[in-house]
Amino acid sequence: MLGKFKLTYLLYPLFILCAMVSVEAFAHGVDDSTRNFLQNNTGIQILPFMYIGAKHMVTGYDHLLFLVGVLFFLRNTRDVLLYVSMFTVGHSLTLMTGVLANIQVNAYLIDAIIGLSVVYKGFDNLGGFKHFWGKQPNPKKAVLIFGLFHGFGLATKIQEFELPSEGLATNLLSFNIGVELGQFLALMFILLAINYWRQFSSFNKFAKTTNTALMSAGFMLVGMQLTGYFIN
Repeated sequence: MLGKFKLTYLLYPLFILCAMVSVEAFAHGVDDSTRNFLQNNTGIQILPFMYIGAKHMVTGYDHLLFLVGVLFFLRNTRDVLLYVSMFTVGHSLTLMTGVLANIQVNAYLIDAIIGLSVVYKGFDNLGGFKHFWGKQPNPKKAVLIFGLFHGFGLATKIQEFELPSEGLATNLLSFNIGVELGQFLALMFILLAINYWRQFSSFNKFAKTTNTALMSAGFMLVGMQLTGYFIN
């Protein structure tokens, strides 16, 4: 029993941390070393772009919060692979297409929609749609659609650096592979934490608290991005 309470106090601060991180972190912030590399990059750089993609996903709070919501009630490996694959297809498609076709989308608005995806998933997990409307939207289609927006979020950040056309497709593919590797690493820890808690009778209470925290973090993300949109 004591162990369960200790884990509770270890997990809750993670959501508090997510709520308190800077606007830059929520908006796909890029550290100075990565920024310098991207701005001065020339030619094909497979491993560096894979590393940047992996690091971006592992530190991408908005992506991870959404994935926590997606995976929260999935119990078997097949479902996990299916939902993660749909999310991957969605964000890979718009990441590559957005950059290569130079589709310009306002980064603040895209990130606000990504915040809404977190709110949506927390609300869905709490049974909000069934309670208020008597019907749950198709969860697979929702993951795919929001995956498209998450990909545009990645694309808008890359477009800011105006990467040279030489080797661009290969570098983008490398970046995307890195994103998937980072996603896989993050998912291992997320699934371990959730599956561990399922062993205890307090899981239902934990689920309610966690998904309420997801909604709160999502609303904060939306507010930050909309504030940035109107100020800038």
